[in-house]
Amino acid sequence: MPIAPTYPGVYIEEIPSGVRTVTGVATSITAFVGRALRGAVNEPIGINSYGDFERIFGGLWLESSLGYAVRDFYLNGGSQAIVVRLHKPPATNSVAKLSIGTAQTLGLVAASPGTWGNKLRARVDHDTRALSPTEAANSLFNLTIRDTGTGQTEVFRNVSVTVGHPRQVDNVLVNESSLVRKDPAVALPAQRPDKQDAPAAGEDIWSDHVAPHVTSIKVETANLVATDGAALTRAEFTTGVGLETNKQGLYALKKADLFNLLCIPPHVLGGNIEPELVGEAAQFCEAQRAFLLVDPPNSWSSKDAAKAGISSVGTRSNHAAIFFPRLKQTNPLRDNQLEDFAPCGAIAGIFARTDTQRGVWKAPAGLDATLVGVPQLNVPLNDAENGELNPLGINCLRAFPAAGRVVWGARTLQGDDRLASEWKYIPVRRLALYIEESLYRGTQWVVFEPNDEPLWAQIRLNLGAFMNTLFRQGAFQGKTPREAYLVKCDRETTTQTDINSGIVNIVVGFAPLKPAEFVIIKIQQLSGQIIT
Repeated sequence: MPIAPTYPGVYIEEIPSGVRTVTGVATSITAFVGRALRGAVNEPIGINSYGDFERIFGGLWLESSLGYAVRDFYLNGGSQAIVVRLHKPPATNSVAKLSIGTAQTLGLVAASPGTWGNKLRARVDHDTRALSPTEAANSLFNLTIRDTGTGQTEVFRNVSVTVGHPRQVDNVLVNESSLVRKDPAVALPAQRPDKQDAPAAGEDIWSDHVAPHVTSIKVETANLVATDGAALTRAEFTTGVGLETNKQGLYALKKADLFNLLCIPPHVLGGNIEPELVGEAAQFCEAQRAFLLVDPPNSWSSKDAAKAGISSVGTRSNHAAIFFPRLKQTNPLRDNQLEDFAPCGAIAGIFARTDTQRGVWKAPAGLDATLVGVPQLNVPLNDAENGELNPLGINCLRAFPAAGRVVWGARTLQGDDRLASEWKYIPVRRLALYIEESLYRGTQWVVFEPNDEPLWAQIRLNLGAFMNTLFRQGAFQGKTPREAYLVKCDRETTTQTDINSGIVNIVVGFAPLKPAEFVIIKIQQLSGQIIT
């Protein structure tokens, strides 16, 4: 800080260096949106393993392909994912309800919709701490909740139904419970709920349903029993009333800090998502600086079907890519029979694995891009067929004798040769997104700084250091930094009119690496050579 000299002597003053490091963002955080057995609805929840998905969202489910896509993501090298669970309410109740006590009844509901809530059980006991002078008699109780499906148990001690109490039970459940909430349709009782007696001889405390031993979901009353809802449609993702405004459906991802890849698995096993939804998801990815992985329709049962159907996929965005064919994998829920599965989860895992091993500028394809847990592909392709699909922007999955099943294409949906797009290749598009997001976050400090040469010099220094790091890692073409990238911020980019308008213009350019799609070896026979 500036020194105000007042006495004769030596003063020490630290001078800021002006260095503000631009940190590269993650490149392979994958968002999955779809239907699950359990979990919060319309909330982006981060997970770091398939075990997390099983614990939070219930694992594999025959009514949805979401769990299989997440499984494939982690099998193939995925690291961090964001899952948004969507739910289409049925005509009947979708949230399980519990009623505890007889004279003083405490109403509870499952924390999220689904039949998983039908396995919840609750017990109340009165073995609490001593009352304080300000607490009414018989105001405290202990509440135990058990999910008999998973064995998870939650215990809430010394809670109260007294309004304003520090341990008011409904507030405690909101902050501490992942299983239940207070039923908003049922008021808090005037006194604590009745305790449950010991179970009948030889009976488990969670299976004895004879009041007042254990009060559980009243399965005999239809409106208290939950159902799993109906299969999703486009309406639950994008076209429903108020979804974008309320950040629900696909737009719930706006509540996430960052995601790089988006997967929308088919609504049902072996099914499809609507082409209109594909187009809307691609537009959303463009706005969020993300990349969409598109699954081939189940009607693509041959090379010719893929060629005919590429024009009706739903988008030609350079923020999206399609991979064909689908995968044949075992289904653990059907005695490990081989079935067709959408490839988006496995492809996202390969993207993540390639980013970690080589960098986002490396095409996620080739002999190293092996599909783990994929014994077969549902449409085998040869070189000639691959040669018909690749120029159309369809990335092929192939089977090679030594390597197994691999990704054998790296084009965006603008990769059709006839479009001549500068965003033809996936690694070029994703590298640009990585640079854009990193610089967007790394230049927030510039806002409201004095807009003159000292600021421009700082910008050139910090952004140039970031780009030079990428150059040294091999992300760009060129033998020297001058050939590989440029960072320009000076009087040429920012005029006096811009300064008066509060604008600073920064120009960042880079020379991207293009993947070597075609390797041509020329062989010539040498004969009759004259030796001199």
